[in-house]
Amino acid sequence: MITAHVFIAISVDGFIARSDGDVSWLMERDDAAEDHGYADFIIDKDVIVMGRGSYEKIVSFDIWPYDLPVVVLSKQLTGTPMPDSLQGKVRFSNLSPSQTMEELARQNVRKVYVDGGQLVQSFLRNGLIEDMVITTVPVLIGAGKSLFGTLPQDLNLALVSSRSFPSGLVQSTYRISR
Repeated sequence: MITAHVFIAISVDGFIARSDGDVSWLMERDDAAEDHGYADFIIDKDVIVMGRGSYEKIVSFDIWPYDLPVVVLSKQLTGTPMPDSLQGKVRFSNLSPSQTMEELARQNVRKVYVDGGQLVQSFLRNGLIEDMVITTVPVLIGAGKSLFGTLPQDLNLALVSSRSFPSGLVQSTYRISR
C-alpha cells in the first residue's frame, strides 16, 4: 500500500515562505549542529512529489539536494524542457494527486515524501496524507504562503510526538486520524 508523508517547516504564524517565495527567515535559523530528523525521515521514502513553487525554489540552489527521484506536479511545467543536470532525476507531470499516487503505486512505490504548500493542501483535501512532521520556527513573518488552506471538513490529527531544540525550533509529528 502506498502512503504519503510530509516533512516541512513553518513560521509560528503558519507560513512556509514569504509571499515572494523567500525562505531566508528559515535558513537563518538552521543550525547544522542540530539533528532535526530529516535523514531518518527520508531514509525509507521512495519518491519525492513536489509542487512547482518548491521545484522552482530548489532548482535555484547551487546544487540539487535530492538523491531520490522527484516528480513535480505542474500543468505549467509539463512539456517544458528539463535542465540537462536534472535528466533522470526529475520528471514533470500534470496528473492530479490521486492519479499520481495511483501511478506510483503501479510502479511499486510504497512511501512518498510530499513537499510544497499548495501540494500538501491538495493531498490533504484528497485524504492522501498519512502523517506530517511539522517543525515550527520561532519567528513571525506576518504574511506569506500558508501551509494550510481550506478543507471540506475538519481534519483531525493525532499527536505522535513533539520535541524542542536548543535553537527554539519545535517539531511535532501528527498522524492523520481517519
